[in-house]
Amino acid sequence: MGEVILILTGFSGGFLVAGGVASIMVGLRIITRFIGITHTARQILWYEDAILLGAVAGNIATVFDFELVTGVWLMAVAGLFIGIFVGGWILTLAELVDVFPVYGRRLGIRHGVRGIVIALAIGKTVGSFLYFFRHLG
Repeated sequence: MGEVILILTGFSGGFLVAGGVASIMVGLRIITRFIGITHTARQILWYEDAILLGAVAGNIATVFDFELVTGVWLMAVAGLFIGIFVGGWILTLAELVDVFPVYGRRLGIRHGVRGIVIALAIGKTVGSFLYFFRHLG
């Protein structure tokens, strides 16, 4: 009986945290930014389903200790999507606190801000590849 209570408590807490994360994503307009950039407003139900399934999968992966048998390519694809998600969070939070305009004014940068942001993204991606492939090999 005690295990059932622990399971229910764990799932309830996980759903609350996942709901909070989803609320933050909506409040920061991360999802609307992704939809606007990709021009996929017609697939809004797919976005909602993906967020819900991600929250449920995260809860299950956190509560239960199990091992997935996957290949390197599946892990690489998962890592790519996780990186895109985390990068979207980082850029949204950076825009929220006006990091880029402040740096631009302080450093006297008038042109090429788009190139700087792209260079930052490429640098982060290359650094991640070097980090993970060095540790996987």
